[in-house]
Amino acid sequence: MDESKLHAWWSHRQGLDGRLAGANPSAILEATGWARSVGGVGPYLTLFSRGGVTRAASDASVAALEIYELPSARGCTYVVPARDFALALKVGQGFIGEIRTAEKLGVTAKEIDKLCDAVLKALAKGALDPSELRDTLGGAVRSLGEEGKRKGLGTTLPVALDKLQAEGEIRRVPVNGRLDQQRYRYTLWRPNPLSKFRLSAEECWVALARLFFGWIGPATIAEFQVFAALGVKAAKVAMESLQLQPVESSDRLLLPEQRDAWEAFRAPKRPRYALVSSLDGLALMHRNLAPLLAPEDLQRKVPTEKGTAEIGALQYLPSHAILDRGRLVGLWEYDPDAGAIAWSSFVPADAALRKAVTETEDFVRDGLGDARSFSLDSPKSRAPRIAALRAMARG
Repeated sequence: MDESKLHAWWSHRQGLDGRLAGANPSAILEATGWARSVGGVGPYLTLFSRGGVTRAASDASVAALEIYELPSARGCTYVVPARDFALALKVGQGFIGEIRTAEKLGVTAKEIDKLCDAVLKALAKGALDPSELRDTLGGAVRSLGEEGKRKGLGTTLPVALDKLQAEGEIRRVPVNGRLDQQRYRYTLWRPNPLSKFRLSAEECWVALARLFFGWIGPATIAEFQVFAALGVKAAKVAMESLQLQPVESSDRLLLPEQRDAWEAFRAPKRPRYALVSSLDGLALMHRNLAPLLAPEDLQRKVPTEKGTAEIGALQYLPSHAILDRGRLVGLWEYDPDAGAIAWSSFVPADAALRKAVTETEDFVRDGLGDARSFSLDSPKSRAPRIAALRAMARG
């Protein structure tokens, strides 16, 4: 397979070639996929790198419920377009880890259902944060003691909140309206996005498979399995009706309606750089960095949280990424003390690359203030990676 064509096609499908410039956040996420959200800048960088969307425009779209952060595939949180709210919630049900943990601690389904009813009654009077909910609910919230704390579950309240979110009964509202900070209040969701949703579980997996292969195909069965957290048999059943077609005798599969476009596609000759987050969909949906790398870069040593490692052996990006027509060509981190991006590229830096760095640097500094990968990321924790990237650039 022509790797440069495959990389460029993925970049095209992901809107990193400029085809979505000026599009609204909902349209971008519909076209390129749900944006993984863990209290970092991932969703903002997804929308900026594809459509030039400002943080203010992204936040306004969240406030208008055009896009929203929901528990979805594998029970993980993603920022999802309104079109997919119900599907995202449905495929996320069954992956609420707190319920299984609570059961091991002696919490019954009846107790959680009773607490859920109390939460809904409390929120009928207005949005509340977790502390306010605990005060309002009083004895309805039970402490799970030291054993619960050791398992990361201090009380029964998180179990009820997660269950109600997965059922579309409530949603959590960012206190300051931002997607990169994790302070929330909870409110009733009316109408419930699942109230008129009629797809069966099997039909949901088919719908998710169609979206996935539209976002990132040609893709493998294994990549879809990991994204959806399905077993081999269930994944094959979900994909069967799509009549996916192999690409050039490989194990990568393509939607039949994309075949003609794939055959006619040619990789651009000029570089097209994009600075994306460490959780960007182009990398995250592969669950393996090797497909994004040129052969000469597979054994390249890069800084990680645990020292250095060969980048081709990693599943996930160790830092934010620099892409060129879908190929991984560098890494970057933001240094808020310097108000600048620290970066290193695997290819010679030209004017186009420096411009892309400057544009993203301005976006982060002026619009976000920082570029955390996840909620616990901090300038202090990433300082060794920043230093290592600068050393690589000098070298």
